[in-house]
Amino acid sequence: MKNSYDDLEKKIGYEFSDNSRLDVAFTHKSYTNEKMCGSHPSYERYEFLGDAILEYVVSDYLFANYPDLTEGELTKLRASLVCEFTLSKISTELGLGDYGLFSKGELKCGGNKRSSILCDLFESLVGAIYLDGGIKPAKDFIYKILLTDIEHKKLFHDSKTRLQEYSQKSGRKLQYILMEETGPEHDKNFHVKAELDGFAPAEGHGHSRKNAEQEAAYKLLCSVMKNN
Repeated sequence: MKNSYDDLEKKIGYEFSDNSRLDVAFTHKSYTNEKMCGSHPSYERYEFLGDAILEYVVSDYLFANYPDLTEGELTKLRASLVCEFTLSKISTELGLGDYGLFSKGELKCGGNKRSSILCDLFESLVGAIYLDGGIKPAKDFIYKILLTDIEHKKLFHDSKTRLQEYSQKSGRKLQYILMEETGPEHDKNFHVKAELDGFAPAEGHGHSRKNAEQEAAYKLLCSVMKNN
Protein backbone atom coordinates (compact mmCIF):
# COMPACT_ATOMS: atom_id res chain seq x y z
CA MET A 1 0.00 0.00 0.00
CA LYS A 2 1.08 3.58 -0.62
CA ASN A 3 1.42 5.18 2.80
CA SER A 4 2.25 8.80 1.93
CA TYR A 5 -0.41 11.06 0.53
CA ASP A 6 1.15 14.34 1.67
CA ASP A 7 1.41 15.90 -1.80
CA LEU A 8 -2.14 14.91 -2.67
CA GLU A 9 -3.53 16.30 0.58
CA LYS A 10 -1.85 19.62 -0.14
CA LYS A 11 -3.40 19.73 -3.61
CA ILE A 12 -6.91 18.94 -2.43
CA GLY A 13 -6.73 21.10 0.70
CA TYR A 14 -7.75 18.35 3.10
CA GLU A 15 -5.72 16.22 5.50
CA PHE A 16 -7.14 12.79 6.26
CA SER A 17 -7.35 11.56 9.82
CA ASP A 18 -7.49 7.96 8.54
CA ASN A 19 -5.29 7.27 5.51
CA SER A 20 -6.82 3.82 5.07
CA ARG A 21 -9.76 5.67 3.52
CA LEU A 22 -7.44 6.76 0.73
CA ASP A 23 -6.08 3.24 0.34
CA VAL A 24 -9.62 2.03 -0.37
CA ALA A 25 -10.44 5.05 -2.53
CA PHE A 26 -7.59 4.21 -4.92
CA THR A 27 -7.92 0.41 -5.06
CA HIS A 28 -9.30 -0.86 -8.36
CA LYS A 29 -11.25 -4.12 -8.31
CA SER A 30 -8.65 -5.72 -10.60
CA TYR A 31 -6.10 -5.37 -7.79
CA THR A 32 -8.27 -7.06 -5.19
CA ASN A 33 -9.07 -9.85 -7.65
CA GLU A 34 -5.42 -10.37 -8.54
CA LYS A 35 -4.23 -10.32 -4.93
CA MET A 36 -7.28 -12.28 -3.77
CA CYS A 37 -7.62 -9.88 -0.86
CA GLY A 38 -11.37 -9.88 -0.49
CA SER A 39 -11.04 -8.33 2.93
CA HIS A 40 -9.60 -5.19 1.33
CA PRO A 41 -12.41 -3.58 -0.69
CA SER A 42 -12.10 -1.78 -3.97
CA TYR A 43 -13.29 1.79 -4.48
CA GLU A 44 -16.70 0.88 -5.94
CA ARG A 45 -18.76 1.62 -2.81
CA TYR A 46 -16.88 4.90 -2.23
CA GLU A 47 -17.54 5.82 -5.85
CA PHE A 48 -21.26 5.14 -5.39
CA LEU A 49 -21.36 7.44 -2.37
CA GLY A 50 -19.17 10.12 -3.94
CA ASP A 51 -21.33 10.25 -7.05
CA ALA A 52 -24.43 11.02 -4.96
CA ILE A 53 -22.63 13.67 -2.89
CA LEU A 54 -21.23 15.27 -6.03
CA GLU A 55 -24.64 15.52 -7.66
CA TYR A 56 -26.18 17.03 -4.51
CA VAL A 57 -23.44 19.64 -3.95
CA VAL A 58 -23.31 20.71 -7.59
CA SER A 59 -27.11 20.87 -7.83
CA ASP A 60 -27.32 22.96 -4.66
CA TYR A 61 -24.61 25.34 -5.90
CA LEU A 62 -26.16 25.84 -9.33
CA PHE A 63 -29.65 26.33 -7.88
CA ALA A 64 -28.36 29.07 -5.56
CA ASN A 65 -26.04 30.81 -8.02
CA TYR A 66 -27.98 30.62 -11.29
CA PRO A 67 -31.50 31.80 -10.32
CA ASP A 68 -32.44 32.72 -13.89
CA LEU A 69 -31.82 29.28 -15.40
CA THR A 70 -34.69 26.89 -16.07
CA GLU A 71 -34.73 23.31 -14.80
CA GLY A 72 -33.57 22.07 -18.18
CA GLU A 73 -30.73 24.59 -18.35
CA LEU A 74 -29.62 23.70 -14.82
CA THR A 75 -29.64 20.01 -15.73
CA LYS A 76 -27.53 20.66 -18.82
CA LEU A 77 -25.04 22.79 -16.90
CA ARG A 78 -24.75 20.19 -14.13
CA ALA A 79 -24.15 17.49 -16.73
CA SER A 80 -21.23 19.47 -18.16
CA LEU A 81 -19.63 19.66 -14.71
CA VAL A 82 -20.00 16.04 -13.62
CA CYS A 83 -19.39 14.36 -16.98
CA GLU A 84 -16.60 11.83 -17.51
CA PHE A 85 -14.46 14.25 -19.51
CA THR A 86 -14.47 17.00 -16.88
CA LEU A 87 -13.88 14.72 -13.89
CA SER A 88 -11.18 12.67 -15.62
CA LYS A 89 -9.39 15.87 -16.65
CA ILE A 90 -9.35 17.06 -13.04
CA SER A 91 -8.18 13.63 -11.88
CA THR A 92 -5.30 13.83 -14.34
CA GLU A 93 -4.32 17.26 -13.04
CA LEU A 94 -4.38 15.93 -9.46
CA GLY A 95 -2.42 12.83 -10.47
CA LEU A 96 -5.00 10.45 -9.01
CA GLY A 97 -4.07 7.68 -11.43
CA ASP A 98 -0.57 7.60 -9.94
CA TYR A 99 -2.01 6.64 -6.56
CA GLY A 100 -4.20 3.88 -7.95
CA LEU A 101 -3.65 0.20 -7.16
CA PHE A 102 -4.28 -1.93 -10.25
CA SER A 103 -3.58 -5.45 -11.41
CA LYS A 104 -0.60 -5.92 -13.69
CA GLY A 105 -2.95 -6.55 -16.59
CA GLU A 106 -4.97 -3.41 -15.97
CA LEU A 107 -1.82 -1.32 -15.76
CA LYS A 108 -0.51 -2.85 -18.97
CA CYS A 109 -3.73 -1.76 -20.69
CA GLY A 110 -3.32 1.76 -19.37
CA GLY A 111 -6.10 1.55 -16.81
CA ASN A 112 -4.55 4.25 -14.63
CA LYS A 113 -4.93 6.69 -17.54
CA ARG A 114 -8.36 5.61 -18.80
CA SER A 115 -10.87 8.43 -18.56
CA SER A 116 -13.66 6.27 -17.13
CA ILE A 117 -11.44 5.01 -14.31
CA LEU A 118 -10.06 8.48 -13.60
CA CYS A 119 -13.65 9.70 -13.32
CA ASP A 120 -14.38 6.87 -10.87
CA LEU A 121 -11.34 7.81 -8.80
CA PHE A 122 -12.53 11.39 -8.48
CA GLU A 123 -15.96 10.28 -7.26
CA SER A 124 -14.33 7.77 -4.92
CA LEU A 125 -12.12 10.49 -3.46
CA VAL A 126 -15.20 12.61 -2.75
CA GLY A 127 -16.71 9.63 -0.92
CA ALA A 128 -13.51 9.10 1.06
CA ILE A 129 -13.39 12.75 2.15
CA TYR A 130 -17.03 12.57 3.27
CA LEU A 131 -16.47 9.37 5.26
CA ASP A 132 -13.36 10.79 6.89
CA GLY A 133 -14.58 14.30 7.74
CA GLY A 134 -18.25 14.73 6.85
CA ILE A 135 -20.11 16.83 4.33
CA LYS A 136 -18.32 20.15 4.95
CA PRO A 137 -14.83 19.09 3.77
CA ALA A 138 -16.40 17.15 0.88
CA LYS A 139 -18.32 20.28 -0.13
CA ASP A 140 -15.21 22.48 0.28
CA PHE A 141 -13.23 20.12 -1.96
CA ILE A 142 -15.89 20.15 -4.68
CA TYR A 143 -16.11 23.94 -4.53
CA LYS A 144 -12.34 24.35 -4.71
CA ILE A 145 -11.56 21.77 -7.39
CA LEU A 146 -14.69 21.54 -9.55
CA LEU A 147 -16.89 24.61 -9.16
CA THR A 148 -14.43 27.06 -10.67
CA ASP A 149 -14.18 28.31 -14.25
CA ILE A 150 -17.68 26.97 -14.88
CA GLU A 151 -18.15 28.72 -18.21
CA HIS A 152 -15.07 27.02 -19.63
CA LYS A 153 -16.23 23.62 -18.36
CA LYS A 154 -19.64 24.29 -19.94
CA LEU A 155 -17.88 24.75 -23.27
CA PHE A 156 -17.19 21.01 -23.43
CA HIS A 157 -20.87 20.14 -23.23
CA ASP A 158 -21.71 22.62 -26.00
CA SER A 159 -18.72 21.85 -28.21
CA LYS A 160 -20.37 19.70 -30.92
CA THR A 161 -23.23 22.16 -31.39
CA ARG A 162 -20.94 25.19 -31.48
CA LEU A 163 -18.51 23.48 -33.85
CA GLN A 164 -21.38 22.54 -36.18
CA GLU A 165 -22.63 26.13 -36.14
CA TYR A 166 -19.14 27.42 -36.97
CA SER A 167 -18.82 24.86 -39.78
CA GLN A 168 -22.09 25.96 -41.38
CA LYS A 169 -21.39 29.67 -40.94
CA SER A 170 -17.85 29.47 -42.36
CA GLY A 171 -18.63 26.95 -45.10
CA ARG A 172 -15.99 24.54 -43.80
CA LYS A 173 -16.58 20.80 -43.95
CA LEU A 174 -16.79 19.07 -40.54
CA GLN A 175 -16.60 15.31 -40.10
CA TYR A 176 -16.02 12.72 -37.39
CA ILE A 177 -14.05 9.61 -38.28
CA LEU A 178 -14.05 6.44 -36.18
CA MET A 179 -10.40 5.43 -35.98
CA GLU A 180 -10.64 2.43 -33.68
CA GLU A 181 -13.12 0.47 -31.58
CA THR A 182 -11.68 -1.92 -29.01
CA GLY A 183 -12.66 -3.86 -25.90
CA PRO A 184 -15.45 -6.28 -24.97
CA GLU A 185 -19.09 -5.35 -25.44
CA HIS A 186 -19.54 -4.22 -21.83
CA ASP A 187 -16.38 -2.09 -21.83
CA LYS A 188 -15.93 -0.57 -25.28
CA ASN A 189 -13.35 2.08 -26.07
CA PHE A 190 -13.76 4.37 -29.07
CA HIS A 191 -11.10 6.47 -30.77
CA VAL A 192 -12.49 9.25 -32.97
CA LYS A 193 -10.90 11.99 -35.06
CA ALA A 194 -12.67 15.29 -35.77
CA GLU A 195 -11.68 17.11 -38.96
CA LEU A 196 -12.56 20.67 -39.96
CA ASP A 197 -11.22 22.30 -43.14
CA GLY A 198 -8.35 24.65 -42.36
CA PHE A 199 -7.54 23.26 -38.92
CA ALA A 200 -5.41 20.44 -37.58
CA PRO A 201 -7.58 17.43 -36.69
CA ALA A 202 -8.31 16.60 -33.06
CA GLU A 203 -8.75 13.19 -31.46
CA GLY A 204 -10.97 11.94 -28.67
CA HIS A 205 -11.49 8.75 -26.69
CA GLY A 206 -14.48 7.46 -24.77
CA HIS A 207 -16.63 4.51 -23.75
CA SER A 208 -19.16 5.48 -26.39
CA ARG A 209 -18.71 6.93 -29.85
CA LYS A 210 -20.71 9.96 -28.73
CA ASN A 211 -18.35 10.67 -25.83
CA ALA A 212 -15.30 10.23 -28.06
CA GLU A 213 -16.75 12.65 -30.61
CA GLN A 214 -17.55 15.13 -27.82
CA GLU A 215 -13.95 15.13 -26.61
CA ALA A 216 -12.58 15.50 -30.14
CA ALA A 217 -15.04 18.33 -30.84
CA TYR A 218 -14.01 20.14 -27.67
CA LYS A 219 -10.33 19.99 -28.56
CA LEU A 220 -11.03 21.15 -32.10
CA LEU A 221 -13.31 23.96 -30.93
CA CYS A 222 -10.60 25.21 -28.56
CA SER A 223 -8.27 25.39 -31.56
CA VAL A 224 -10.89 27.28 -33.59
CA MET A 225 -11.48 29.78 -30.79
CA LYS A 226 -7.76 30.31 -30.33
CA ASN A 227 -7.37 31.22 -34.00
CA ASN A 228 -10.43 33.45 -34.34
